[in-house]
This record gives sequence, structure tokens and C-alpha cells, in this order.
Amino acid sequence: MRLRHAIGIGMLTVMFAGVQMASPAHAAPACEPDKLAAKYPKLAGKKLKIGQDGESAPFSHRDPKNFDHLIGLDADLARAAFACIGVPIEFSTGAWSGLIPATMSGQIDVMWDTLLYTPERAKRMDFVAYMNSATAIIVPKGNPKKVKSVDDLCGLTASANLGTTQEAMLRAGNDKCVAAGKKPIDIITSTDMPAGLRLLQNSRTDATLTNRFVGDIAAASTPAIEVAAGIVTGARIAVGTAKGNDDLVKAIFDALVVLKANGEMKKIYEANKVDYELVTEPEILTK
Repeated sequence: MRLRHAIGIGMLTVMFAGVQMASPAHAAPACEPDKLAAKYPKLAGKKLKIGQDGESAPFSHRDPKNFDHLIGLDADLARAAFACIGVPIEFSTGAWSGLIPATMSGQIDVMWDTLLYTPERAKRMDFVAYMNSATAIIVPKGNPKKVKSVDDLCGLTASANLGTTQEAMLRAGNDKCVAAGKKPIDIITSTDMPAGLRLLQNSRTDATLTNRFVGDIAAASTPAIEVAAGIVTGARIAVGTAKGNDDLVKAIFDALVVLKANGEMKKIYEANKVDYELVTEPEILTK
């Protein structure tokens, strides 16, 4: 009996030790800002410029209580991610379409503002994707042209921000119209969402395509327009930086993994009323 008891205690001791040894491998990832220099040495001592347009609620817009302070999903995610990494940041605002070349040239370090990954952009930028894109088709109140999809825009005038998912959708839709022997879409590009809305409100376009959540907020605050349709695509929204910033790309990826695992990302999405179901596993895209 004593021998059997001793063997049992010994086996439990080994099992318990095994659990203790195995547990760190399964521990949830955590923020380690104090290890910045060791993990991402090229970022040590730097303050990064984060490019946003400040005009695209609920992603990036100015706090009505402090016009110099940016709020919204992308602003909140950027702050949380770089706090997790241990790097101070400052926001640099400009027209959305101008942020892409500014990032490519290194004038700003990161564009974090509903940026679409494309293989063409990946020739000059590296990306960390984390979300699927969703589009809204905005039309005048009452939807006089009965637009329910991009297919309904043949022969009509439509606008989208330059360089966005929505511009690509319009151009693909135009090709489809022409191939079917229908009238082409008259496409007008704008530098930002307010400009696109003005085109619609001034009857210069029949429809405007934009990010779904930007569209929802715009329609809710503007009585003369409405959302005619919502479209979820396979396009990926990402954080972008110029080529050659390997430590920065890895740091952003690691931070997004942590924020997703610890639930902070979900809280940020919920606070900004953006559908968390659109979130994907973070992925580095360089080609």
C-alpha cells in the first residue's frame, strides 16, 4: 500500500510539473511596452506619425469637444496598438487620397484610416490586414432611380473617394455594364467623403459609394439622403506603411493579435458601433 501510494504521489507530482511547464506555451499574448527596444529595436526612441483624414466617422473624426483631438474606431485602435507596443504617436491629418502617397514616400509613418490592401499598392507599401470591407450605396431620399446594387448604376452618375474599394467597385461595375451592351456609369471621384456627399446633395450624382458605417452615420444625420444597399466584399482593410519598416510591421501585427485576444479590440468596435463580425485574424501582406 505504501509503495502504491508513493507511486501515486510521484505520478501526480510529475503531472503537475508537466502542467506548469506547458502552461506558458498556451498563455494568452500580452502587451509588453517595456520590451520595445529588445523586440523592435528600430522603433526605440521614435515618435510615429499616424495619417488619418479626420472626416470619416465612425473611423476617424474630430472630437466636437476638442477639434484638435481625433476620435473613432481607427483613432482608438491606433492609440491602443501603439500603447501596447510602447511607441508614442501623433496624428497627421490630410485628405484621404493624399495619405497614400504620403505613406509611400515616408512623410508619415503609418496610414491607419480604412485603407484597402491591393497587390498594386503592396509594390510600395506593406500592410497588416485585420478587417473585411463593407460598402454602402447612398442615394437621394426616396431612392428615385431605384438603385439596389452596382448593377443598377448603368447609365447613371455615381461617385466614390479616389483610391478606395468603392472606386474599384464602380469601375468593375462600369466594365460589366459596357460588356452587357448597357450605358456606362459616369464615375466622378472625390478627395473625401464630405465632397462626395455634396455631389449627391447638389444633384450632380445619382449615387455615392462609401464605407458602410460612414454611410450609415451620414444618412442618419442628413435628411435628404438614405442608404439604398449594403454590400460586404472580400476586400481587406489594413494598416499601411512604406516598404522597409519590418520592425514596424511586426509590431503592428503583434499588437493587433494581442488586442484581439484580450478583448480590447471588440470593446473598441462596440464603442464605435462598428460590426465586430467584420474583423479577421491579423495578417501581414507584403505582395
